[in-house]
Amino acid sequence: MDAAVSKRNGENVQKSMYIEEQSKKGNVISVIFSLKEEVGALAKALRLFEDKGVNLTHIESRPSHLKNGEYEFFIDLDCKSISSLEEILHSLRQEISGGVHELSRDKIKDTVPWFPRTIQDLDRFANQILSYGSELDADHPGFTDPVYRARRKEFADIAYNYRHGDDIPKVEYTEEEKNTWSVVFQELKSLYPTHACHEHNSVFPLLEEYCGYKKHNIPQLQDVSKFLQSCTGFRLRPVAGLLSSRDFLAGLAFRVFHSTQYIRHGSRPMYTPEPDVCHELLGHVPLFANPSFAQFSQEIGLASLGAPDEYIEKLATVYWFTVEFGLCKQNNDIRAFGAGLLSSFGELQYCLTDQPDLQPFDPETTANQKYPITSFQPVYFVAESFEDAKDKVRKYAANIPRPFSLRYNAYTHSIEVLDSIKQLQDLVDNISGEMGILSHALKKFERSSP
Repeated sequence: MDAAVSKRNGENVQKSMYIEEQSKKGNVISVIFSLKEEVGALAKALRLFEDKGVNLTHIESRPSHLKNGEYEFFIDLDCKSISSLEEILHSLRQEISGGVHELSRDKIKDTVPWFPRTIQDLDRFANQILSYGSELDADHPGFTDPVYRARRKEFADIAYNYRHGDDIPKVEYTEEEKNTWSVVFQELKSLYPTHACHEHNSVFPLLEEYCGYKKHNIPQLQDVSKFLQSCTGFRLRPVAGLLSSRDFLAGLAFRVFHSTQYIRHGSRPMYTPEPDVCHELLGHVPLFANPSFAQFSQEIGLASLGAPDEYIEKLATVYWFTVEFGLCKQNNDIRAFGAGLLSSFGELQYCLTDQPDLQPFDPETTANQKYPITSFQPVYFVAESFEDAKDKVRKYAANIPRPFSLRYNAYTHSIEVLDSIKQLQDLVDNISGEMGILSHALKKFERSSP
């Protein structure tokens, strides 16, 4: 979800240099772990904290929504020693039968921020959410609706229990939820032919044919994710709430989009104060099926890995004015490609009028532009094309201070840190192999041409 820890049990756990979210409670750290319902299981787990002199300031439990016979425990710790915490978490992963998820930790100064190296590492921060999906502000349309709040918690729990490699659970949407979708779907679809970019409009009929995009049917994330994987390798992952900018952008580096599964409150179908399934499926998904846009989105994600905090804010702003609220030139027209526009009936019309200020897309300028989040944008940036925008982001990222270069390995879904001669030689070998294939294909093409 756009707004603004360990591997699976059994794998080796490296000490992390940094965990993004700094707790607002000083040295308090939050951890969730699950245990089988066995005599003495909790006492054994808590003894690990006691042995290291770590105080528990809060603990609560609930039955696991993922596995029968297990309980989940949420605890706050008062810990001043990062090394002690690392040892405790390592012991928990080795000695208990359930899972362990670290939610927050103060960062260590003067270090490169931790970033995921494999697609499985996204499990490490998927639940480091800034707010849980069922938590609503007082001005939210569903704040006083207990049924809606309970429904939001159901969706949040699905996402909380998801792990990479799982199928995204199917949701049986209610008639009220389908009616809300129907209103949004019908109104927006009427605008797409004249307001959306060509890439969006060319994919939309395929989503209707293969993914169940219909007026009275809310598509399932699993079906949509499989479709995207077949097009560009992008995939959806359910999220339980708002992620930090660093964590959300890191997902894009692996062509993973953290998506909500709930829908806005039915009392105001044309308004939502936060991203919902209408925003994700109607705004984001069609463009993620386009190879050029998928590559552009991944470039922003790759640029964020290991970047200093101040650059994360800048990259998040670039993301805001492109993936969320971007415009592009097409022939002699300007069309919308940002998901925030393509999922907003009012702003999709407004953005192509003469009211807002349209500026050429340049990451250096765009990254410093202030923007409102509760009203239409006064400024939009216009890209020449997705390819042009991708090249500009790549050049901008080259100036981000990092002591290494990165490369995404699409075969293993992992990030390769290019900081040794051997790794550079391996990269040269890969490029040489690809160049050989290209040369061979060109020769065949030349022979077959008249």
